[in-house]
Amino acid sequence: MSFLPFVFSSPYILFGLLALPAIWWLLRLTPPRPKAEIFPPLKILATVLKREETPSKSPWWLTLLRMALAAAVILALADPVMNPRNNTLAGTGPLVMVVDNSWAAAPDWDRRVETAKALIGDAERAERPVSISFTADADHDAVPSTTAVALEKLAAARPKPLVPDRTRTAEAVTEALNGTTPGTLVYIADGVATPQDETALATFASLSPAEFRFVEGDGNNVTAITAATNNADAMSVIVSRLKASSPERLVVNAQDSQGRILANGVADFAVGNAETTATVEAPFELRNDFARLSLEGVSTAGSAHLLDDGFRRRRVALLAGETGNDFQPLLQPLYYISRALQPYADLIPQRQADLSQAIPEILQSNPSVIVMADIGRLPQETYEPMQSWLAGGGTLIRFAGPRLAAAPADDPLVPVTLRQGERALGGALSWAEPQPLADFPNFGAFAGMPKADGILVKRQVLAEPTPDLAERTWASLADGTPLVTTRNIEAGRIVLFHVSAEASWSDLPISGHFVEMLRRIVQLSQAGGASASANAPAAALPPYRLLTAEGALSAEIGSARPLEIRAGQQPRTGFDNPPGLYGTEDGFVALNLLPAGATLRPMNTTPAGASTTEALVGETAKSLRPALFIAAFLMLVADSLIVLFMNGAFARFPKTRGSAAAVVLLALSGLATLSPQQARADDPKSGDEQIFERLDTTHLAYVRTGEDDVDRISEQGLQGLSEFLTWRTTLEPGQPVGLDISKDELSFYPIIYWPVSATAPMPSSAAISRIDAYMRAGGTVLFDTRDQFSSLDNGNSTPNGERLQAILANIDIPPLEPVPEDHVLTRSFYLLTNFPGRYNGSPLWVESRQGAAKTTSGLSSSGDGVTPIMITGNDFAGAWAIDQQGAPVLPTVPPDELQREHAFRSGVNIMMYMLTGNYKADQVHVPALLERLGQ
Repeated sequence: MSFLPFVFSSPYILFGLLALPAIWWLLRLTPPRPKAEIFPPLKILATVLKREETPSKSPWWLTLLRMALAAAVILALADPVMNPRNNTLAGTGPLVMVVDNSWAAAPDWDRRVETAKALIGDAERAERPVSISFTADADHDAVPSTTAVALEKLAAARPKPLVPDRTRTAEAVTEALNGTTPGTLVYIADGVATPQDETALATFASLSPAEFRFVEGDGNNVTAITAATNNADAMSVIVSRLKASSPERLVVNAQDSQGRILANGVADFAVGNAETTATVEAPFELRNDFARLSLEGVSTAGSAHLLDDGFRRRRVALLAGETGNDFQPLLQPLYYISRALQPYADLIPQRQADLSQAIPEILQSNPSVIVMADIGRLPQETYEPMQSWLAGGGTLIRFAGPRLAAAPADDPLVPVTLRQGERALGGALSWAEPQPLADFPNFGAFAGMPKADGILVKRQVLAEPTPDLAERTWASLADGTPLVTTRNIEAGRIVLFHVSAEASWSDLPISGHFVEMLRRIVQLSQAGGASASANAPAAALPPYRLLTAEGALSAEIGSARPLEIRAGQQPRTGFDNPPGLYGTEDGFVALNLLPAGATLRPMNTTPAGASTTEALVGETAKSLRPALFIAAFLMLVADSLIVLFMNGAFARFPKTRGSAAAVVLLALSGLATLSPQQARADDPKSGDEQIFERLDTTHLAYVRTGEDDVDRISEQGLQGLSEFLTWRTTLEPGQPVGLDISKDELSFYPIIYWPVSATAPMPSSAAISRIDAYMRAGGTVLFDTRDQFSSLDNGNSTPNGERLQAILANIDIPPLEPVPEDHVLTRSFYLLTNFPGRYNGSPLWVESRQGAAKTTSGLSSSGDGVTPIMITGNDFAGAWAIDQQGAPVLPTVPPDELQREHAFRSGVNIMMYMLTGNYKADQVHVPALLERLGQ
């Protein structure tokens, strides 16, 4: 049976395992901390019947968990290692490592790093210095140093989008060793041959290392595009690979500047073939939009082939209605157009002032685009050849001006019908202000461009409204008038800018958007007449976008220098000029990694005389210390949670209690029995938990009448009053509670709101008896007939008033009177003179103070002077009711928000009166007390 090698880096720490029995004994004798009970009396009564037990020792499973934790910590400190590497270094000299961090090393770079780490680990165990250098770096520090420094260099190293410079690296290593003989020299190569290999490997061999080891990857993903040619009907792409031992098929993708795949081809390799040609078939117009070629599934700088602006150049002819003044170039009609198009188009200037001669001459050069700046009526004989050129796929771009504005409206070479004259915006003779540009529509050439802020149009030519004008408009002003319109003429297109080509009519020609708009229109044209040799690039182009080793374009240019273009010389990549795009956004040149005609060949190590050749490491030595520390931490967290749970830290969360404890609690507190079975089915809390929740928090309660509309208003009203109390006072009531007075416990609530309804079922005599007992025990019921009555004994009783009389007929109520002016209710919180609700015509009836002292009724205010009964007809709940957004549900009668505010204040005074009793009535004695105290 095979097994994985396993060693401990610090085996002496394993003696700590001998302490585990002592730890077991200590843990067994350490019971959990006693549970702390909070004092609230009712909760203590609820748990009084529980059997209290204090364990004499920890549970066996908790002790086992802690033993496992201690063992994991001890094992982690001993540093167990899987797949330990034996010391494979030869000789006694330093370990010298040379690593190819070129583009071909990017696919398996992680494995190369692991291989280098393993070798550095061997050197650390053998206490050898390490020299490490990278062949694609511009600078080398190959002086042997500690293994920690070598690991830092390795961590900072990254593959570069360059061909390795092995000769330069070999010279740097030789100079750094300064005659020191290396013990083991390891070359971790990318496997791709370069012209410098023979010289570089001979230099390494001259160091006479005790062992020369050559390490390389399998090279399966080392494939590159070496050339691309845009032929008349398709694009030919040459692809080269390093390993030719098996057949292979790769897909070549042609992408635009946004990375979208526009077309693709297939590169088929036969066995033994290291090079093949793929064909990417696409229309000529589509091929002009190719920005790069890439190999699907291969992400290296060699698999990306960039295409520059010269690959898709157009020939653009320029015509103007007037030549302008050479001494004032900024006023010339073609100045800004030529400046905008020059970086990426071949411009054909106008050589003849006579348009009847200039236009045929230009058409003979087969341009892709013709730009006309403020040309009105063309010579009659030029219309037919211009229309033929348009039908064949030409693009005509026209700019407005005084001549075009005065031209006849039936010009066939404008995309829309124009009104004669121009529209002036701003100035002394115009009421209109200069207009900015609107957002570009999501169709047309300018779709996706950002809004052109800061551009104002002061003059324009207007188009006659037509049903298809919006479809032909590529850009417009903020007031909706067209700025750029277009019309297709068979395969060609006419585009009209309704402003002039110079800055007299608008700010557009001097903005960056003008360049982008022209570029996009020109890109839509056919480039059949482009010349690859015209307009040679500048002598030095700054780096614009550079390739990474993984084949992605990046704006990071680092230490790259401008690319110098010399006549007759093909630029090459190097440390100063990595592959990428050089120039600006308006025009750039592509510099690819490999020159045209390059072929990938395997590296020949025979001249170096390498003693061993091996592949990159697979399974490497792996320490189990991190995993053991993580396991110990998780066990510590579990132990902490268990201890917190055993000590009652989670007692606040709901848990089931027995019904017997609830019975004992209710019996001792004098409350009526409420079992879990008696809890409402629609209440998520039940039984004891509901009792505790009602005792801990003050709730406003209302009587459920059985009528949905009445009960909903009652609930919304008490909810509104609860929020008002929370906002204006220190009292924070809980959610309102609807009561079934026939069976729900009533003693939890200081006051119960009862909306009297003549159409609701009459309460049973037992229910009325429970209300009677509630009021005798010190509770208060607020009866609200909601009918705006003014007297309790007049002969014109309302139906709700008659129902109230029927309810009170079986209750021995005390004498009542309207709230006197000096009653505590008028000043318990706010100073009030009346108690309005939704209505304001009914008084608030309370127990008569004179009758309270003399009455023989069982109901009285002897309980701290609080009336047991209140009666009103002002519909308090209707005034308090709010919806989920906090808006009032019902209007007051008459509509008056001040009346609603007083209704809320009445509710606050009632609640303060119910919760504090008649303490404010004693304020009358304050002056006498202060006088006696001499204050």
